[in-house]
Amino acid sequence: MSSPTADPAYASPVDLEAYGYYGPGRLDTSSGWQRPLYAFQDRVSADGSSGYRAEPGRYHLYVAWVCPWAQRTAIVRALKGLRDVVSLSYVDDDRDGRGWAFRERRGADPVNGFTLLQQAYDATEPGFPGHLSVPVLWDRRTGRIVSNNFPDITIDLGTEFDEWGDPGVRLYPPEHRAEIDEINQYVYDNVNNAPYKAAAATTQEEYDQWRERMSGALRRLDERLAGRRHLVGDSVTEADVRLWPTLARFDRLYNPMSGMSERSLPDFANLWAYARDLYQRPAFRDSTDFDTFDVGKPAFVNAGIDRLEVAPVHADWEQPHGRERLSES
Repeated sequence: MSSPTADPAYASPVDLEAYGYYGPGRLDTSSGWQRPLYAFQDRVSADGSSGYRAEPGRYHLYVAWVCPWAQRTAIVRALKGLRDVVSLSYVDDDRDGRGWAFRERRGADPVNGFTLLQQAYDATEPGFPGHLSVPVLWDRRTGRIVSNNFPDITIDLGTEFDEWGDPGVRLYPPEHRAEIDEINQYVYDNVNNAPYKAAAATTQEEYDQWRERMSGALRRLDERLAGRRHLVGDSVTEADVRLWPTLARFDRLYNPMSGMSERSLPDFANLWAYARDLYQRPAFRDSTDFDTFDVGKPAFVNAGIDRLEVAPVHADWEQPHGRERLSES
């Protein structure tokens, strides 16, 4: 295994001519967008019964500023007060066929001295052939990936580290888990994943269906948030953490990329105020770099579809949200 040195190691610059675009051999979008399988799905537990005990200094998160699934883990880590318990570093924003890499812009790998995230995957499963995704939860003790399954990572960070984090932050409280699970599934199916499904749609009918699903979901969520500050209960939960990164990217990435709605986020009054309410909290603000969302249309976008043309919208996220009037414990 590599180890960090005094001289940081970096990958060579992105080289599409030499390595091509990321995807072929790792992601299959030939028949539309299919969320890839996440091969490593071990769990961290407070008592160690899972095989990975929650301990300070043992685990490291590899994340990317551009990735909404990875951003969730950074948000939860901050909300729970785990900055000194679970370390975190960022891969570079851009990829070629080698996948995520460590470059000077975002810093070196402080744990292993890897130059490519593929090295973490290969250290866990030699010759790993699958999708090289972030977030990655790495275990320093065993020198392997615990999980790259983003839904599990945030739940474990939010529930299993209370001994060192803030036990008053209850992101997945038992009394609300059924409702959180239900809305998380709805948001995943109709909001989080919909722009990708629409982008890679292979027929006009498929694209139209996904566009309507997301537009309808945004309307329903806007109605839900008319009289409540958060999606579930009276404080931030896992449900808010899962929805928010998609809202943050909607106007500058997803809507221009996929053509999902004639309406921008500010056209949904309650949803827009809710999104600003969350953004203006440090855990959300500090994990967000809006400029990384201006990446154009990825290679998997199917150009053979008559899409709604939508220009990026740069809204004012610092505008007062006015949601203090809604109850919060």
